[in-house]
Amino acid sequence: MSLTNPSLTHLNARGEAHMVDVADKPESRREATASGLIRMQPATLSLLAEGGLPKGDVLATARIAGIQAAKRTHELIPLCHALALSSVAIDFELDENDACVHVSATCRLNGRTGVEMEALTAVSVACLTLYDMCKAVDKDMEIGEIHLDAKTGGKSGDYRRAEPQEARATAPPVIESAPAPIVTGEGATGEVSLGMRCDIADPGIQVKCLAELRERLGVGDVSVPFDRLPSSDVAGLKTALKALDPRFEGLDQGRVMCAVNQVMAGDATPLTDNDEVAFFPPVTGG
Repeated sequence: MSLTNPSLTHLNARGEAHMVDVADKPESRREATASGLIRMQPATLSLLAEGGLPKGDVLATARIAGIQAAKRTHELIPLCHALALSSVAIDFELDENDACVHVSATCRLNGRTGVEMEALTAVSVACLTLYDMCKAVDKDMEIGEIHLDAKTGGKSGDYRRAEPQEARATAPPVIESAPAPIVTGEGATGEVSLGMRCDIADPGIQVKCLAELRERLGVGDVSVPFDRLPSSDVAGLKTALKALDPRFEGLDQGRVMCAVNQVMAGDATPLTDNDEVAFFPPVTGG
């Protein structure tokens, strides 16, 4: 019986592990996004949000740790290549309902091999750093659900993780609001609804403003009916947002990044009903 498996590129003809030779591959733009989470006691999450943990700025430290881990993945995973990453972005979302922190990482480069392992390593180390920063008050924290969300570029083409069926089945309904803009929730975790919210049959575009951008604009989550977009792309969405609320003029102030369904995007990226669009400031590892 042969030990060779053509689908496992890290095995040679004798079934031995080896580093894949990528010298003859053409360079291309490659990007990968991974995510995971760390669960904790609600009181721990509150301390984290309020900056009351003994080790200081938890999220800033975890962000730097994730960036460093992505850049040094080849030192941790034996058969990975050393890559000159052009960008590493780490994002955190504090989830009060589930008492956890969602962590995502996006890595990018122009090169001959993909950056999936770099994104996964960044998420893993960022979660481990969150544990280290919070363990003085909560040793029962649990890290999990680390997976690749999407990748682009390379011979194998693009990949996007399918949404789990159970997640679609249990998704909370979207509640219709009054025609005038209303604000629900409190503080940074609140939700801003502009105009008529989308109903279940026509959910529209779900927009998130993340990190410092959310604080600067004073807007968190927004639902925009798809038929209000003058064009079915990110540029059309920006135009619709500015028409709904003047605060969104801030999207043109300074450098603002965009992702559609957790994949980096630009103004020309097409949109469809129920897409999730995130705007956020850049965080690079260069």
